[in-house]
Amino acid sequence: MERPPGGRESMTERMDEAAAATRLMEMAIAHWAGELLFQAARMNLADKFSGDEPRSAADLAAEYGMRHREFYRYLRSLTGLGLLASAGGDSFRLTDLGAALKEGATGSTRSAVMALLGDMVKPAWKEFEHGLLTGDPGFEKAHGMGLFAYLQNNPGMAQFFSETMVGFHGREPPAVAEAYDFSGIGSLVDVGGASGNMLGHVLSRYPDVKGVLYDLPHVVPDAPQLLAAHGVADRVTIESGSFFERVPAGHDAYLLSHIIHDWDDGENATILRNVREAMKPDGKLLIVEMVLPESDEPHMGKMLDMMMLLVPGGEERTPSEYAALLEPNGFRVARVVPTASAVSVVEAVRA
Repeated sequence: MERPPGGRESMTERMDEAAAATRLMEMAIAHWAGELLFQAARMNLADKFSGDEPRSAADLAAEYGMRHREFYRYLRSLTGLGLLASAGGDSFRLTDLGAALKEGATGSTRSAVMALLGDMVKPAWKEFEHGLLTGDPGFEKAHGMGLFAYLQNNPGMAQFFSETMVGFHGREPPAVAEAYDFSGIGSLVDVGGASGNMLGHVLSRYPDVKGVLYDLPHVVPDAPQLLAAHGVADRVTIESGSFFERVPAGHDAYLLSHIIHDWDDGENATILRNVREAMKPDGKLLIVEMVLPESDEPHMGKMLDMMMLLVPGGEERTPSEYAALLEPNGFRVARVVPTASAVSVVEAVRA
């Protein structure tokens, strides 16, 4: 039997009606798990547990002022997600998965859950059709302003958003540092690097590389502490500014991690022009994004692409689409380096 283009048969092409209906129902109710997860994060439920000590539903319900039976049923539902485990009677223990929801846990997962499922992002999805009809972000229609204006105008939200990005992209920085060889780079500028999470991972793996963290003044307050935690603070200079105006000049490589996907082609042209003018003639541009496959295969970036449409108004791209974006702005794609995470590194040089 001949295979379709791409070398693999499509699962949906060979699915009977019953299986297709079941799969659609699984998709339709997938958001229920998110609602259960969001409730646990909002209640700081994980922080009610200490180590492997079980807690009874009755005691916890009393602490929250909730009804015992209903609360027990909710905790039981969390065992199905793997956040809790039954401990006899009406008692439950926190699992390792559930412990990742604790306040201050490595990866800032709770912040990511609160942001992605809460009142900041969720209203944008209600305006999905608006985005498809107009090309304008649903976030703007829901909140009356764009994402980055929202972050700047609401005290504390920029730091919260940085924590969210650490949680959402948690596996990526170490995977990028492992997959891409930074050893020949003397100085690396992390353009729009927020709290320095990506830069911290790279420099901790490459002790001879020096870094510059460049972002807006209200975005970088938490960076010194995080860079110190990585043990690289003495090799990083923090500079404040907008990449729409300039970037630090004269360095070997410029890292744009989840920057290009935030903006439209016109805005990206400004960013890329500023980087090209600042970099050394033989410098490198390193774009870290979820590069979409050219084929129909499943990829997390295809879902994220819809988030970018609805929230900041940007988009994810395939390798050929990156080439089409970069070439008119004076760059050519040298290679695309995959990593062990969902992102790849698009390496570009002056054309």
